[in-house]
Amino acid sequence: MTRPRISARISAISESATLAVDAKAKAMKAAGRPVIGFGAGEPNFATPGYIVEAAVEAARNPRFHKYTPAGGLPELKQAIADKTLRDSGYQVGAAQVLVTNGGKQAVYQAFATLLDPGDEVVVIAPYWTTYPEAIKLAGGVQVDVVTDETTGYLASVEQLEAARTDRTKVLLFVSPSNPTGAVYSPEQVEAIGRWAVEHDLWVVTDEIYEHLTYGDATFASIATVVPELGDKVVVLNGVAKTYAMTGWRVGWLIGPKDVVKAATNLQSHATSNVSNVAQIAALAAVTGDLSAVAEMREAFDRRRRTMVRMLNEIPGVLCPEPLGAFYVYPSVKELLGKDFGGRRPQTSAELAELILEEAEVALVPGEAFGTPGYFRLSYALGDDDLIEGVGRIAKFLGEGR
Repeated sequence: MTRPRISARISAISESATLAVDAKAKAMKAAGRPVIGFGAGEPNFATPGYIVEAAVEAARNPRFHKYTPAGGLPELKQAIADKTLRDSGYQVGAAQVLVTNGGKQAVYQAFATLLDPGDEVVVIAPYWTTYPEAIKLAGGVQVDVVTDETTGYLASVEQLEAARTDRTKVLLFVSPSNPTGAVYSPEQVEAIGRWAVEHDLWVVTDEIYEHLTYGDATFASIATVVPELGDKVVVLNGVAKTYAMTGWRVGWLIGPKDVVKAATNLQSHATSNVSNVAQIAALAAVTGDLSAVAEMREAFDRRRRTMVRMLNEIPGVLCPEPLGAFYVYPSVKELLGKDFGGRRPQTSAELAELILEEAEVALVPGEAFGTPGYFRLSYALGDDDLIEGVGRIAKFLGEGR
C-alpha cells in the first residue's frame, strides 16, 4: 500500500480564504486589471513614524542581533501587561504574557495548549477563518452557534447552552467580531461570562479589535467584567489592527502562568523568539499614546457609514450596521439564483467569483466564515477605492434579473 505523501492532519487544513482572495486580487492587479480588494483586513495607513524609528534604532543595536527569550523580550512582556491594565482594566504580570509571531500563532498555541483530542470548543458563527483550522490541528471539535443579521450577529446565553455538552471545554469569545463587526454590550459580556463560570468552562477571548468601536458601542473584556473566571481565561491580542502593523507579525497570549509556560515551551521548539526588531517596534506601539489610533478610527468610522449606506441601497442586499472592527457582513441571499448575463450563481461563493471576474472587485464569501449567503467586505481601504468598489458592485448586482 502506498502511503499518502501528505499527512491527513495537514491535508485537512484549508487555505486562508481571506488571504487567498487578497492574493488573487493582487495577481490580477499585477496583470493590469484595475481590481479593488475588500478581502484582507489590513488598514491602508502606514505604521506610525515613531514606531518605525524605534525599529530602525533596534536594528542598529547588537543586543537585538542575537537570540532572546523564546517567550518575548522582558520589557515588552511587562509593557503588554501594563497596556492591558490601561486599556481593559485586567491586571496581569509579565509572567502571564507570551509574545507570538502575530495573532495567528497566539490562536493556534492557545488551542494546542488547552485541548486534548475530542475536547469541544463552542464557536460563534460567523467566525474568522483561522479559528476552525487551529482547533482542528489541536485535536479539538468545533461546535458552532450560528447567528444572523436579525440579532446583529450576537449569540445569546440560551444558544450557547444549547450547544454545550459534557465534552465542552472552551468557549471562543470575540468582541468586536471579525467578520461581522458585532460588539457585545458589557451586560451581554457579563451574562456570557457568568454562564462560562457556572459550567466551569475555559474562555479564549480574542481582543485584537478592542480599540475599534463606533457610536455608543464600548469594548468590555470578559476577563475584567467577570473576574470569577479566575485562571480559566486566555486573552489573545496584537498590534496588527490597532497600529496598522499587519506585516510586523507581533501578537501575544495572556493567561494563567501554567498555560503560558506550556505555550512558551511549544513556541521554543516551533519558532523561538519573535523578531527582535519587530518586538521593539511593538514596545513603542503599546507604550505610546493612542492619538494615531484615534485618527485611524475616525477614518474607519466615516468609511463604515458610507459603505453601509451604499450597500443598503442595492436591491437584494441587507447590511446591518457594524459597531466594531472594520468589516461589514451583508446578506446577499435574495440575489442567489438570479440571472447575471446568463449565469445564475447559486451560492455566495459563486456570486463573489462572478463579481471578481466581471466587476473586478474582490470580496470574501460567507462560506469562509461558516455562514453561506453573505459577503465580508473590509472598509480599511482608502475612501476613493471604497466608493468606486461598492459602486461597481452596485452596478453589477443591479443587472441581476
